[in-house]
Amino acid sequence: MSGSGTQARVELAIGGMTCASCAARVEKKLNRMEGVTATVNYATERAKVSYGDGVSVEDLIATVEKTGYTARPPAPAEPAPSAAAPGTPPAGDDGSTGALRQRLLVCAVLAVPVIVLAMVPALQFTSWQWLSLTLAAPVVVWGGYPFHRATWTRLRHGAATMDTLVSLGTLAAFGWSLWALFLGDAGAPGMRHGFDLTVSRTEGSSAIYLEVAAGVTVFLLLGRYLEARAKRKAGAALRTLLELGARDVAVLRDGREVRIPTAELNVGDRFVVRPGEKIATDGRVVEGSSAVDASMLTGESVPVEVAPGDPVTGATVNAAGRLEIEATRVGGDTQLARMARLVEAAQSGKAEVQRLADRVSAVFVPVVLLIAAGTLAGRLLATGDATASFTAAVAVLIIACPCALGLATPTALMVGTGRGAQLGILLKGPEVLESTRRVDTVLLDKTGTVTSGRMGLVDVTAADGVTEGELLRLAGALEHASEHPVARAVAAGAAERVGQPPPVEGFVNVPGLGARGVVAGHRVLAGRATLAERAGIALPPELRSALAAAEVAGRTAVVVAWDGRARGVLAVSDAVKPTSAEAVRRLRALGLTPVLLTGDNEAVARAVATEVGIDEVIAEVLPEDKVAVIQRLQAEGRSVAMVGDGVNDAAALATADLGLAMGTGTDAAIEAGDLTLVRGDLRTAADAIRLARATLGTIKGNLCWAFGYNVAALPLAAAGLLNPMIAGAAMAFSSVFVVANSLRLRAFT
Repeated sequence: MSGSGTQARVELAIGGMTCASCAARVEKKLNRMEGVTATVNYATERAKVSYGDGVSVEDLIATVEKTGYTARPPAPAEPAPSAAAPGTPPAGDDGSTGALRQRLLVCAVLAVPVIVLAMVPALQFTSWQWLSLTLAAPVVVWGGYPFHRATWTRLRHGAATMDTLVSLGTLAAFGWSLWALFLGDAGAPGMRHGFDLTVSRTEGSSAIYLEVAAGVTVFLLLGRYLEARAKRKAGAALRTLLELGARDVAVLRDGREVRIPTAELNVGDRFVVRPGEKIATDGRVVEGSSAVDASMLTGESVPVEVAPGDPVTGATVNAAGRLEIEATRVGGDTQLARMARLVEAAQSGKAEVQRLADRVSAVFVPVVLLIAAGTLAGRLLATGDATASFTAAVAVLIIACPCALGLATPTALMVGTGRGAQLGILLKGPEVLESTRRVDTVLLDKTGTVTSGRMGLVDVTAADGVTEGELLRLAGALEHASEHPVARAVAAGAAERVGQPPPVEGFVNVPGLGARGVVAGHRVLAGRATLAERAGIALPPELRSALAAAEVAGRTAVVVAWDGRARGVLAVSDAVKPTSAEAVRRLRALGLTPVLLTGDNEAVARAVATEVGIDEVIAEVLPEDKVAVIQRLQAEGRSVAMVGDGVNDAAALATADLGLAMGTGTDAAIEAGDLTLVRGDLRTAADAIRLARATLGTIKGNLCWAFGYNVAALPLAAAGLLNPMIAGAAMAFSSVFVVANSLRLRAFT
């Protein structure tokens, strides 16, 4: 629970909801309270409520209970499972699924003979109908008890829900059968009963509907059980995320290792992580080096090398050496906890397309009751056939459940956001989905997004008679002794290509120009061309050309000379990430126009854009002007996405139609973005847009099916073209279809 000004927010766990109309009813009641704004999600069974000073949480809970449901503030979701007692069931499993399965199995065993006897006249022995009654009665009364109990509870509060339709339909079929058996001709020995997929004209006093009452109850129990299992699968990614954290940690206390629960860690504590162990919390490596497997958080399969000074993330796995780490974030401040909050917030929100479904669900049940009554009265007046009229009315009641409407959006959101979390993609909320469909232009910040944000050695030109290896060995040795960013880039690039450098003697730093020293008996200098000129060293034509090319490309050129002669030119720049060119291709394949946006000069920007395949460049833009650029493009009719990672990108990310924040960037950028990309890989931006569009497409497909199913099924039932038992099966499996369709997103790659 949190407050902001005079407004406070709370999330309530709502119990007793059985369909989308239940959620719509609770939402309506809460929103009628003064100063209250609420959204209720049927799939997650949560209500997100904002309320003013005159309202308390107890008032909110009381309002929900007056509506016929239960409410309580949910237990806080801690990412570290250490807070849960060993052996506790996974989150979201309160044992109700097991009880539902048991009820389903018992009812199925009893109902199958009833259905078979009714559908196969050859098996109808003398007095078979009394055996059917004996078997069907417990199915309707005990098996259907959850529907009947919920119906009675809602009626006491003046409401009608999906349970009302089911309970009325099955009890009406069972009641008619009792009347026909005890007061009509259906109980006579030798009575025979046919089965038809449509309603048929028969004598009312000899017609029984025991197979309808029992079969519909079993089908609905099956549908509800499959739905519960599928909803649990849909939320599995979030539960997995919450359970990733380490349970305990080896903390250093007075030079000794002490094992404590992760929840007791404090910022500044030092702890030890051995190979194969999980890193307990976000921190900074103090001692040791290793490779860290972050695949469970970022989707990146290649372990990342870490050394003293490097940051590490909690819940990642130490793959190699022993690490000593200082905790920098604990508890709810860790990246894992923030990821879990983002995923949970996205799953409990509502996309705009769902609000139409909610409005329909809110009025659907009363309308169906009127249609059923109208069907009964209209067919009686038109045909005088009480049996066929009654059967058609029962079919209308049973087939019209709007469950699929309520599940269409939240189940797809649960699966889509969960899969995104596994791939290192975090959606802030469902409204983001609509934005991903509309964007046509994507602005890419250069530094830290397209490039690594660190200087690197990108080009080596050796003079005639000098090998590249020799040039790098001597230049790398000299620059290894310097702390300048350009020198560090040269030293790192040389070490990577030719190995560890030889020692340097007599090292002298020449401020603003470069450095001098003796390496392997050679007097070496490296730095600006001015440093060589002052030493009286002229550049041969091939090196002058290399120097000019580096300057045109906006790179920093380092002239290397030894023993009085120029030996080569090294070009250093902010290196383009190796995946950026492929990322640009993927963005183009999605129909987006990539634009490079940077504060660097035009030459540098053009060189980077050419390397990654971007045609449009907007260079020399001050941080405060990035917002103006986005607004200008929007004024031109373009829908703009922005990818960035720095503090100076936060305002631009918030202004863009779709903001994608690189998770390797600053907290300000991540908070401002609509999508957070946990990995610093630009390809993830294309994956994020594809996933969001796939999720939106699944939601729309689900809604089309749910609306289309009800629109098509109701007239068929009212026209007498559906047997009530077939209607029950169709209704149950419409919800299962919607959830199963959403689960396909788990295979997104």
